[in-house]
Amino acid sequence: MKLPSWIGPVLVCLAIPAIAAGVVLAFGSGSAGHPAPPVSVPVVSQPPTSTSPRAPTTSQQPNIVFVLTDDLSLDLLRFMPHVQAMQRHGLIFEDYFVSDSLCCPSRASIFTGNFPHTTRVFSNFGPDGGFRTFYRRGEESQTFAVALQRAGYLTALMGKYLNGYLDVPGNAADGATVSAGTHYEPPGWSKWDVAGFGYHEFNYTLNHNRTLEYFGRRPEDYLTDVLARRGSAFIDQAAQAHKPFFLELSTFAPHSPYIPAPRNGHDFPGLKAPHPPSFDVLPTDAPRWLADHPPLTWRQLKVINTAFRRRAQSVQAVDRTIGSIEAALQSNGLANNTYIVFSSDNGLHTGEYRLTPGKLTAFDTDIHVPLIVTGPGVPAGKATSAMSENIDLASTFAAVAGTTLPSDGHSLLPLLHGQQPSDWRNAALVEHRGPRIFLTDPDFQQSASGSPTSYEAMRTQSFLYVEYADDEHEYYDLRTDPFELHNLASSLDPPKLQRLHAQLLAMKLCQGDQACWQATHVPPQVG
Repeated sequence: MKLPSWIGPVLVCLAIPAIAAGVVLAFGSGSAGHPAPPVSVPVVSQPPTSTSPRAPTTSQQPNIVFVLTDDLSLDLLRFMPHVQAMQRHGLIFEDYFVSDSLCCPSRASIFTGNFPHTTRVFSNFGPDGGFRTFYRRGEESQTFAVALQRAGYLTALMGKYLNGYLDVPGNAADGATVSAGTHYEPPGWSKWDVAGFGYHEFNYTLNHNRTLEYFGRRPEDYLTDVLARRGSAFIDQAAQAHKPFFLELSTFAPHSPYIPAPRNGHDFPGLKAPHPPSFDVLPTDAPRWLADHPPLTWRQLKVINTAFRRRAQSVQAVDRTIGSIEAALQSNGLANNTYIVFSSDNGLHTGEYRLTPGKLTAFDTDIHVPLIVTGPGVPAGKATSAMSENIDLASTFAAVAGTTLPSDGHSLLPLLHGQQPSDWRNAALVEHRGPRIFLTDPDFQQSASGSPTSYEAMRTQSFLYVEYADDEHEYYDLRTDPFELHNLASSLDPPKLQRLHAQLLAMKLCQGDQACWQATHVPPQVG
């Protein structure tokens, strides 16, 4: 999403020569709710796992490894064998959503456990978004990293932080005093290996605990692989220190420009994007920002297929990273006392609703993302339909560490221990501000990718309700219309619309666990 943002990488993709012929068992157009044909995933070699792991060397407190990907959609999981193994050995959250389908607002919610209306981070840049807004508001003092460090944890962040970090030469967080040749490092982190603009995976700068390191074009400089090596080294160090730890590996993959590791650049020849029922189809009574989108052209289809194939290639390194981390945990005797959490900051549409690759919408393609957890006490091979959001992660991490963090979210720890509370929430809130016009934003989208008007949305298991700033509405009955193709808002009677509006208003005004927990319990008569 570059030049201006999304367009540049697409041109790069189109300029890439046709991939050499190879062997793939099958390609297909699998979609949510529909099994995809099998795909042969390249065999990934992993660091050797010790046959006789060392005895556990940390305290009783569990460790946490959080692998957060960028723009990874559910339709990419079939290309990730280690993630599929996590599904077999852990818990799948079937109804996990993000508070905003945009990088920085979503990540701000993950760090703090708060909705965008609480963090006031609504975009990647500008007066209501980005790293600088997060910094100016003092949000960094209220993250799970601070809470875990106070609880005695070693904490590490490696990879991506927030949009705008390290992007501006000499950036010192708008006034923070730092030594020459170093860059700002937020509180709460024992280990800090963070890149600024790492989307191209090569030729980037990494802030290594306030010392800048430049990486070039060598194969070993590939950023996702660097994170894997440093993450494994951090686990070794924490084990030797006999300290519990939290490690976040925050990849830029598979964000555009979808740069795979050199070893994966020829994987999946001929792979095309899935064609669910929503592919190249407009919903009935579509909102104005979407209604005038024509059918996809053959050039757009080529862009979509190229993007999907390269995204499948780029997640191979992410999946390999998970294998490396699992090997490091095993060799240090920590595998049985460590939670591994896998997720994404948002999803991505690739042809659905006549949209070229992008996000920002309230459709499931963009807001419904993976959350898979393995670890002590987590039931193996199970799934939960309990409604959950990215705002819940901070409280969950704090609860695992035996501490608390005030937020809008709610700890998922009972679910991780196999409980199914009867009073669990049944709705998720999504907030978005748009359209955005910052051409330097890596998530800038032209109209072909979708540029929705500002909206708030309420997502339950039975419906999706959206209110736009221009007074338009969407309502999809997910029981009969799981692919969100029939907007029924105009057919709803005024009392029902009034109930939906009142419930959504309570959700978008809530602050704090108790108020937001109550607001996300939607009575049956509302939907």
